[in-house]
Amino acid sequence: MRRAVITGIGAVSPLGLTASETWASLRGGVNGVTALKEPWADALPVHVAARVDDGFADALTVREVRRTDRVAQLTLVAGRAAWADAGSPDIEPERLGVAVGTANGGYGTTLAQHALLDDRGHRAVSPHAVTMVMANSPAAWLSIDLGAKAGARAPVTACAAGSEAIGMGRQAILAGEADMFVCGGVEASVLDLVVSAFSRARAMSTQDDPETASRPFDASRDGFVMGEGSVMVVLEEESHARARGAQVLAAVEGFSLTSDAHDIVGGEPSNQARTIELALRSADVAASDVGLVHAHATSTPAGDLNEVRALRSVGVTAPVTATKASTGHLLGGSGPLGVLAALGAMRDGVVPPTLHTCDLDPEADLDLVIESRPTTAEVALVDAFGFGGHSAALVLARS
Repeated sequence: MRRAVITGIGAVSPLGLTASETWASLRGGVNGVTALKEPWADALPVHVAARVDDGFADALTVREVRRTDRVAQLTLVAGRAAWADAGSPDIEPERLGVAVGTANGGYGTTLAQHALLDDRGHRAVSPHAVTMVMANSPAAWLSIDLGAKAGARAPVTACAAGSEAIGMGRQAILAGEADMFVCGGVEASVLDLVVSAFSRARAMSTQDDPETASRPFDASRDGFVMGEGSVMVVLEEESHARARGAQVLAAVEGFSLTSDAHDIVGGEPSNQARTIELALRSADVAASDVGLVHAHATSTPAGDLNEVRALRSVGVTAPVTATKASTGHLLGGSGPLGVLAALGAMRDGVVPPTLHTCDLDPEADLDLVIESRPTTAEVALVDAFGFGGHSAALVLARS
């Protein structure tokens, strides 16, 4: 029986430029949400976001920066860090794959190049614009960087994309198509058009205070806060990892991906419950075995309660943490960030807190971790639900 385990992790987030910095900030209750300083924000009802320090790009060459969108840059830095954390092993290129999920791809380049076209005409448009814009660019660049030839997969399933990428890597390893997969998610969408569009859809918080804007499961929550960043993990077939003496952080024991065929925006609780149930079944664990839940919990009025209903309907009663209050919503990168939080919690025996939630919604019938607390969890559930009815769930187990 082949088994997929995590042997490395890398991150670039609003809470730090490494996975260890990000985890330390999550555990310590640091808030990565700040005020938007861009002039365009003055004309919008949204005035906060969670940004990555631009210093992350110092790890890239000038040529890499010039030829890539921020979304691929974040992926390269996080992906290289994950690979180094796994020991940068020697492996046949045909046995190594990558999978990188994103909701939007290179929107920053799209907007910038369109402005150049309007202002200066056709000849001002970059010859690299196509490869910077395309949503498969992060996966393509990472595959080239690592020499991975077992596939460069690029799911574009909204906020479930990063979790789907990890599930893809797991499935490829279990099927014997590869021995290692570097996979995760990324987003770089703190941009005027994206923020404005989500605001018009009434999905974003209009609170001006970064310390209270994102309030998962709070009675007064009013929407999510846009975040950016990338989290990547190295998945490896267990016997392959053991043979080379690699660290094993956890096993990805279960995965499920479904669609609810319900509504382009609103999720359907019974399908989210089905997703969780299928993931638990694929991991061969019961709902009562789950010791920790990293909730999708974007802080939208309807979305948070849909998730509560889904968890309750399948009998999951474990403590719940919702870290988007700290990091903002990384869209395609949100599931892998949940994996990072779950890995840290199981390793260190501490559940990171859910910030800013002061008045729990009476309908949110769950054990929400408001202040960090000890845990002995051996199994963690990570939820991810996206526009379009995309639902994904990952089950991690200590190994």
